[in-house]
Amino acid sequence: MTTTRAINTFKALTFDCYGTLVDWESGIYNNLRPLYQQLDDSHPLKNDRLGLLRAIVRHEGLVQTANPTYLYHTVLAEAYGNLAAELGVAADQEAKAEFGYSVGSWPIYPDTLDALTRLHKHFKLVIISNVDLDSFKRTLEKQFLGFPFDAIYTAQEIGSYKPDLRNFQYLIGHCDKDLGVKKEDILHTAQSLHHDHVPAKQIGIASAWIERGEEVESVMGGDPKEYEERVAYSWKFKNMKEMADAVDAAAAKSA
Repeated sequence: MTTTRAINTFKALTFDCYGTLVDWESGIYNNLRPLYQQLDDSHPLKNDRLGLLRAIVRHEGLVQTANPTYLYHTVLAEAYGNLAAELGVAADQEAKAEFGYSVGSWPIYPDTLDALTRLHKHFKLVIISNVDLDSFKRTLEKQFLGFPFDAIYTAQEIGSYKPDLRNFQYLIGHCDKDLGVKKEDILHTAQSLHHDHVPAKQIGIASAWIERGEEVESVMGGDPKEYEERVAYSWKFKNMKEMADAVDAAAAKSA
């Protein structure tokens, strides 16, 4: 849903976490090393970071769609095993489990914590993530250093994965119930066009696109040309620092 209101007039920012605040792609790719190291040098995916990421995203989506109540670490483990089978390389149960529980080691982007601290002066900050509670707790402790988000909602408690509209219905209902924030005062902030901006438009909440992919080309965000008719974000920022700068500027202008 597009809007012309000032960005600082919303009451809550709801974040996709992994991809927007956490460097999902680096975390995933680094933990795929045991698979791609087994590939012959002549294999087309041996040194193809984007190709491997697209492959694991595809397998992750298939597992989530077929098993919407699986915990995220199980989804990752299954996707890892299925990718290994597709590549014709070995992945035992221990390797699959290790990949599934790697979430807490995925790094946040360098601008994330400072941007969140600045944005928290203006908004309630809410996580709506496709991970399970234990995985997010490890990220919160190790990467966010205990940052005080106002609410955290995960696929585990919702029982489905984004882009399922049930996740956004849950988000809207609980922002109202838990924080007193109405639907029209939510600004959904995310990188993934597929997982976040398509359903945001469908359900009628405003959104801001955090593009990422500044240093290394990104897979998670998506091609805006491909999604042109299906998304309606009102702001586009390269990173979270840009967004925090824009909010501070809007707040100063309206003061």
